[in-house]
Amino acid sequence: MAGGSWKVAYADFVTAMMAFFLLMWLLSISDEETKKGLAAYFTPGAQAVSNIITPIGVANNPLIQYVDKLDTRQFKMDEIEQSRYAIARALKEYLLQDALPSASSGITSDGIGVLLHITPDVMFKPGSMEFSDQGKRALDEVVKVMNKYKVYLVVRGHADSSETGAPDYPSKWELSAARANAAVRYLIERGVNPSYIRSVAYADTRPKALPNDPDRVTRNGRVEFNFHRPEVMSTIVGY
Repeated sequence: MAGGSWKVAYADFVTAMMAFFLLMWLLSISDEETKKGLAAYFTPGAQAVSNIITPIGVANNPLIQYVDKLDTRQFKMDEIEQSRYAIARALKEYLLQDALPSASSGITSDGIGVLLHITPDVMFKPGSMEFSDQGKRALDEVVKVMNKYKVYLVVRGHADSSETGAPDYPSKWELSAARANAAVRYLIERGVNPSYIRSVAYADTRPKALPNDPDRVTRNGRVEFNFHRPEVMSTIVGY
């Protein structure tokens, strides 16, 4: 047996060389934009969630910036990975087409999935949990994503530390929960399978803006839509 161990090592070496030459061939037939997108994907920083919003409301994250330039057919990606790219691309196109204010929305991506966030002043009518026209369009886009791709969704409600929730909501917890639950109810009423959705309330425990940010209240009171891999729902990662 010991005398044949070299065969295993040799087979591993040949496999690695085949993978290397295949990678070189793929790079040789790819254009510069695709190479940039691929390089961004394998950059460690591309896997970290970014809270920096560009003037067009799309996260300054390499994966998001180049997501519409990657042709997933050229690379061996599993179905889940391809869905993540497709979702990010669809949401990016929606944000650009809908021309939402730069500080009111954005998308980020990490190893878990894709995150869309929208501030309450855009999502709801002033002083209520009734959705604005822009809020309905955003939710309708979420419905399209959920109906097209096999992904799960966690809707996360937030609040700013200055918000009291009065008179309808006794605390920031109830307020942030109401924001998330209103979105979930809208999605289910429009046919999204409730088994694929969860809602979570964070109150003011996860602020997005600094205390001196003039848009702090609206940025911290956001509603987030976290589209993620199926197994994340059971392990509760990223909630």
